[in-house]
Order: sequence, then structure tokens, then C-alpha cells
Amino acid sequence: MNDEQLLRYSRHILLDEIGIEGQRKLLDAHVLVIGAGGLGSPVALYLATAGVGRITLVDDDEVDLTNLQRQIAHAQARIGSPKVESAAVAIAALNPETQVSALKQRADAVWLDSYLSGVDLVLDCSDNFATRQAVNAACVRHGLPLVSGAGVGFDGQLSVYDSRRADAPCYACLFPPDAAYEEARCSTMGVFAPLVGIIGTMQAAEALKLLCGIGESLAGRLQMLDARRMEWTEIAVHRDPDCAVCAAARNDDEKRRESE
Repeated sequence: MNDEQLLRYSRHILLDEIGIEGQRKLLDAHVLVIGAGGLGSPVALYLATAGVGRITLVDDDEVDLTNLQRQIAHAQARIGSPKVESAAVAIAALNPETQVSALKQRADAVWLDSYLSGVDLVLDCSDNFATRQAVNAACVRHGLPLVSGAGVGFDGQLSVYDSRRADAPCYACLFPPDAAYEEARCSTMGVFAPLVGIIGTMQAAEALKLLCGIGESLAGRLQMLDARRMEWTEIAVHRDPDCAVCAAARNDDEKRRESE
């Protein structure tokens, strides 16, 4: 690190759990953020200010006036711009050292498989069930930790799905891809403005801990927030031995090893 970096990240470096080595890990990291809206805004901004060296933002949407109530990476002057490009502008204003790849597209299974080989960690800040399932399945296939958040109305949830751990569940263990779920969207349900800021900030915190290798992640735990009462509920979640995603992937790995 140069002198400017030592000064910029000095408050991290002063923490025994992070220090210079932890900060170097952040500077060397490449993180993929799926979604540049309510959750993706605080995620991207905090990862950049914390010194994550490379951030890839993926979102196919554009900035709308209704977004500005909660999506803090965007501004009135950038209405109509792709959200990824708007967020890249906000990141550059905070930390021009962070390399940002702004991709205006959907994160489908084919694209994810082609891109994840150079990524260290994924944050799911999307707003629909199909994308969450595709991102989870890709992270399981590539053995990458996934930090997943969601928020609508006054209710939010957060967890880490770390496929590197044999005992940890994946997203599909909790929410099977073949189950019927009613989509709850901000455009029809509304959303309390600070809710996505709270959840997104916690996603960023979990990501930074995983990248530095410090503390205990939320793997195996699902946290749920009722912002009406500002009350958190945490439940233990377990790997489903019959999961169509992670159990199937483990079985395929075992068969591959046996045939070698």
C-alpha cells in the first residue's frame, strides 16, 4: 500500500482483526454485486469506501424518479441513466481507486457461469426469485460465498450461503426452486426507505468479514427484521440433504472423484 492508501484506510488498519494484511485482502478482492437498487446502493458504496479493489455491478434497469426515495447511489441528475453507470459515478466520487465494471444486463445462468471464475464473493441484491435462484445455483457450482438480502414493506431478511462449508445450507435449502412463492415487489407493496439501507449495509459488513477472514458469518443463520418494531428475529437454518441444488452438486462431485 502507498502512503495515501495507508491514510485512507487507517481506521481499518487500526483494527487488530483487519490490520494491513486484511486491508490488502480487500484491495485484492473482486466482488460481484447483483442489483444496483435499494440494497445494491449501500452495498456498492460501503464496499468501495472500505477499499474493495474491484466491483462488478450487474443490473438491467435505469434510474427512475421513484427510486430516489431509497436508492442512495443515484441522483436526480442521473434519472434515465443505467443504474450500474449511475452507481459507478457515485463510487468514483467516494473512492476513485476502486475499479468498477458496470454491466447493464440480467445475471442469468449462462452469464454467471462464464463470469464467476474471477470472482471472490457474490452479493445478491436482486428483487426477484428467479434471479436469486440462478445466483445461488451458480455460487454452489463455483464454490463461492453468497451474501443474500431482501427487503419489502417494513420487513427485511439477511443471510450468508457459503458453499465452501459442508454443513452450511444454500439459498435453495430454505427456498426450494420448485416451490410456489408470491413475488413481493417494491413497485406494488411499497418499501420503508431506510429498510434497504439497513439490510444492504449489513450485507456489506458480512462481505467484508468474509473477504478479510474475520469474525463469524451468518452462514447457517437467517436474520429477519421487522422495522415497525425495529425487532430482529434469528433462526438457525440447516442444509437440506435432499436439496435439488447443493445436495445434487455434492453428489456430482463425489461421482466425479470416484471416477478419477
